[in-house]
Amino acid sequence: MDRHSINVNVGWSGDNFYCVWEDGQDGSVIVTAKTIDKLKKDFAESLQLHIQGCIEDGDSFPEYLINGDYDINYDLDAAALIRNAETFTTMSAISRISGINRKQLSHYANGVKHPRPIQITRIKAALAVIGSQLLALS
Repeated sequence: MDRHSINVNVGWSGDNFYCVWEDGQDGSVIVTAKTIDKLKKDFAESLQLHIQGCIEDGDSFPEYLINGDYDINYDLDAAALIRNAETFTTMSAISRISGINRKQLSHYANGVKHPRPIQITRIKAALAVIGSQLLALS
């Protein structure tokens, strides 16, 4: 049986990560959490409860949702990506490796400015370098 993908966009606001998923009908699942791991755990649980509640109310849903034949893909925006990275590195390290000014990174992390796709690519590449350097330590 084919598995489906549920794509969930993750952002950062205030002091929390957040995500919103629209069910394509009249409902949605909204979750906030202090960490990405907690957000993912809470979202998966909330999604299951939402589907169960809607089915009990007589709403129709695609079979793959009812049967749990789906994978959840989380796509972090720039702010969420940087805030999550701060759990294992510093803004200065990301700046140094990406070549993006630290103040500019701070604007991205706080949602003041939104980076162009090329900047997001540079941030992700810098995080990959940092990750590989951390792995090399073991």
